Amino acid sequence: MNHGGYTANLDQHVTVFIIGMRINKWWAVHKWLPVFMAMPKMIRELYTQKEYGFLSMQSYFGLRTTLMVQYWRSNEELIAYARDTTHLKAWKDFNRKTRHNDAVGIYHETYNVGPGSYECVYRNMPIFGLANAVGNQKITPDMNTAKKRLHS
Repeated sequence: MNHGGYTANLDQHVTVFIIGMRINKWWAVHKWLPVFMAMPKMIRELYTQKEYGFLSMQSYFGLRTTLMVQYWRSNEELIAYARDTTHLKAWKDFNRKTRHNDAVGIYHETYNVGPGSYECVYRNMPIFGLANAVGNQKITPDMNTAKKRLHS
């Protein structure tokens, strides 16, 4: 746990990738469980193969919807991974299994952000989120407001 306030290192480009799934029909476990089970293998691969450009992630599970926030070094590396064998196989399997299946849905959003276009603050938190991906620093008087962090 870090006591006090800290922020992420705010001087670099980062790609934020949000991905998840929604269970539309709980009772159709045989249709949505394979989709859910495809992600852990890819995440293990990303954590062990740093050359892909993957930095960090957090997962959240709701009643029907999962959400995973991933941080990448660049959009180019994220796209290259999407074309990689493990992901491509999972994507092809998903499309084959869900072509005529509305029991599960998936989504993703990609954001490319550069220095001066993002800020964050964490107080009394373990290293988390973007700070976990790109490093963290103590908040100093010259960056003690969101406005100051956005212009640092």
